[in-house]
Amino acid sequence: MISSRIASAAALALSIASSFVPSAVVSLSTTTTHGGLRLSHQPGRLSSPTAVSALHTLSFRPSPIAKSSTKSSSLSMAVEGDFDPDAIQNSIDAIQSGSKGSLKARLRALYKFTRPHTIRGTVLASIAGTTRALVDTPGALANANWGYMLPRAVIGMVALLLGNAFIVGINQIFDADIDKLNKPFLPVASGEMSGKAAWVAVGLSGVIGPAIVYNFFPLLLFKLYMLGWTLGAIYSVPPIRTKRNALAAGLTIATVRGFLLNFGVYYAVKDAIGAPFRWSPKVSFIARFMTAFATVIAVTKDLPDVEGDRAYNISTFATRVGVPKIAKGASAVLLLNYVHAILTGVLAKEATFNMIPMVGGHVALATMLLVRFRELVPEDLKSIKTYYKHIWDLFYLEYVLYTLI
Repeated sequence: MISSRIASAAALALSIASSFVPSAVVSLSTTTTHGGLRLSHQPGRLSSPTAVSALHTLSFRPSPIAKSSTKSSSLSMAVEGDFDPDAIQNSIDAIQSGSKGSLKARLRALYKFTRPHTIRGTVLASIAGTTRALVDTPGALANANWGYMLPRAVIGMVALLLGNAFIVGINQIFDADIDKLNKPFLPVASGEMSGKAAWVAVGLSGVIGPAIVYNFFPLLLFKLYMLGWTLGAIYSVPPIRTKRNALAAGLTIATVRGFLLNFGVYYAVKDAIGAPFRWSPKVSFIARFMTAFATVIAVTKDLPDVEGDRAYNISTFATRVGVPKIAKGASAVLLLNYVHAILTGVLAKEATFNMIPMVGGHVALATMLLVRFRELVPEDLKSIKTYYKHIWDLFYLEYVLYTLI
């Protein structure tokens, strides 16, 4: 029945791509001062096999040029939120002691291990793509059986979360040493989660997720799910480990987040509701636009991680060309992408797009980009981190426009 197939499509919309782009965090240099905090790191300590000692390499001292409160002096900022080394140490102590707080600490570490924020862009993209396909198909919404669709959507969400846990988890396992430099708050790098526990979580997620999709959804959805699963694995796992090569990593991320996600969602929804697929101008546009956008994200995600990437011979455009040049170049590419969007709307045949969101909306987003770029200080890590977060905000907003154009 149509409602069943819509539910399957909605599940695919939440499952065909997992995030390949971990959020940026403060990279620890020998002495870095920003935001009233001076972060210093002792390289020798990072060679310790325990992540606890890696956390102890962080010292937080008020900068002589700025005052900070006692609370803020214990925090280090990351794009996904502040983290407190003292709180992490307390969590490690609770887990190792087996105290009453041990279970809570373990569950909190598992939650952090899944990095739920990484699915935000995928969920939003999937909802927008599904909405676009349903709106473009007369009668699809009118025939929907929500009582049947919602349970199917929950099953699809579980599959998504497991797929996401597998990909970000295996990345943390193979990047544990790098993360002690770049992302010391992650549970494997910090010691909140042991390597054995991480492998168990990754193994269960990597098996149960595909099993759910295989047993509850059409074969097409399973194939697309496994494609994202495979690309996510080889991004981190040797000997392929595409993240070691700047071009391969960029192409992987751009393909999955740009083309595959947007084309795949729309195609799958059309197929699920029994409607023929045709390349519409709107789908063609979003596939082009988001492929270019995902390429920018693939490059800028490495800006705050230069020190750790250099230490472990991870070749990125930022390590090869330099942070200031890459930040400015990526911004220019993104601005050209907005110009392309505006011209697509202006030059299209009448009534192809809704002109207010297509032209006016992209003018507004381009203006936001320019404002944020003017605030960027390429030599300042905190500024780069903030700018990278703003790029993700623009990425999210594009999917809002997609439902309106």
